[in-house]
Order: sequence, then structure tokens, then C-alpha cells
Amino acid sequence: MRPKELKTKIFLDSCDPAETKEIISILGFIDGQTTNPTLVAKNPYARERFEKGDKFTKEEIFEFYKKVIKEISVLIPDGPVSVEVYADENTTADEIFQQGKDIFNWIPNAQIKYPITKSGLEAGEMSIKECMRVNMTLCFNQEQAAAVYSATMGAKKGDVFVSPFIGRLDDIGENGMSLISNIIEMYKNGDGHSEVLSASVRTMDHFLASLALNVDIITAPLSILKEWGSMGMPIPKDINNFNFSALKDIHYKDIDLNKNWKDFDIKHQLTDKGLARFASDWNALIK
Repeated sequence: MRPKELKTKIFLDSCDPAETKEIISILGFIDGQTTNPTLVAKNPYARERFEKGDKFTKEEIFEFYKKVIKEISVLIPDGPVSVEVYADENTTADEIFQQGKDIFNWIPNAQIKYPITKSGLEAGEMSIKECMRVNMTLCFNQEQAAAVYSATMGAKKGDVFVSPFIGRLDDIGENGMSLISNIIEMYKNGDGHSEVLSASVRTMDHFLASLALNVDIITAPLSILKEWGSMGMPIPKDINNFNFSALKDIHYKDIDLNKNWKDFDIKHQLTDKGLARFASDWNALIK
């Protein structure tokens, strides 16, 4: 069962309801789930069809995604399920927002994932005004996290997540954990409406260090959560027990959260790369 001293919410990063059932059986709980186009492509049924060359139509892939999300929602009725819109570099804010409105009605506990791009932030801003919950994803620097905070002002706690991708920063030699720490520190100057979600968790050190930082939420794949469960679900208290010295630390910046989000520099190469990858993985499933 959920440890009493655990403050961080634990999400499963998966688009397979069988994995949801498995981790609930192992841990005795799960607080939510995150999905994305790449995880849709990894779903056993979608992967089997792809390997046979039996691709989906656009209508079929959205219906399949919807079916899977509904199955997951039933398994986690009291926790948010993040569902990602389709977006590439040419998708407009209105197109993103309209997708989000449709997806938000799929299930009662939907959290719509938008990329931290100009169009994505515009869609996020519109969504908050429509009382929709959002998860702003592909975050790689403090400015992007500050822009999310600013664009979603007026939202209540639980309606806004920002998802920094630890592993993908590690890929370019930067310490993703320091970004998590920096955003948590920056958000202390705000009203608490935007929560930090550690994403792209690839190692047990990523997971345990996020717990030590008291991050609001961690999303992790089944393998990491199973390993944590086998360890007895430890909750470390000291971030200094983790050594990420092989990676370059990302230095903290003093940023005014009350600036207009359009005044922040939100451009990042990894956001562009991640957006392209999600679009490619989604399009590869379509005829």
C-alpha cells in the first residue's frame, strides 16, 4: 500500500492497461498515469499491427487511443490520466486546443498534454480559461517552466503540471535532476498552482533523487516502479546521497514568474526534437 510518509504522487508512464493492472497489484496503489504518442506505438496491439504492416487510418488510431484511455481511466478513477494531442511544428494553437477539448471529454479524469511551444502554450492558456486540466510537456529549461506558470495563472492546484524530461537532458550531458531542483525552487515564489512532474525517468537514481527533492509528481515506466516496489518502496530524504557529477549542472536563474509568458525564451532544441519524434511515432502507425 501507499507509504504514509510518501508526499510525491506516483504515476505510471504507459499506454498499456495491462501494465496499469500489474503495477497496482505490485504496489497496491498508483496515483495517475501518463501517455504519449510513442507509448501508443509501444502498446502491444498497436505494435503487433504495425509489425504486420496493418496500419491504422487516422480515425482508427484516435479511436484506439480513446479506447485504451477509457480502460486506464476505469482502473485509476481518482487519479489524472494524461492524454497527448497530436502536434508538429506546423500545428496551430487552435488545432491543438480543439483536439484538447475533444480529448478532455473522453474520460472524467483527463489531463491534456500540450507541448511547450508557442502554439502549445496558447492552447494551454485557452484550456485553463475553459476549466480544462493540462500537462505541459517537453520542458527542458527554467524559462519554459516559468512560461507555463504565467500562461496558466488563475488555475487551481492540480489543474497544471509541467513535465521536465530528465533522461533527455542526460543524453546531452546535462544534469536533468538539477533542472527539477531549479524549477521546484523557482515555483516557491509562486502561488502553487503549477506542479512539477519528473518525466523521462530512466534510472532508479532519477526516481529516488526526485523523491528526495519532494517533487510533486514522478512518472516512471513499469520496470522502474517494479524495482522500487521490490526494494520496499524506500523514500530517501537527502539529495546529496546521489552523485550526478558526470553531468553538467544547470545553474539556477532568478526569473520573474509574473511576466507575460510571451516574454520568456521558450525555444529549446530538445523540445523541437521531442515534438518531431512524437509526431513521427504517431504517423508511422497511420496508413
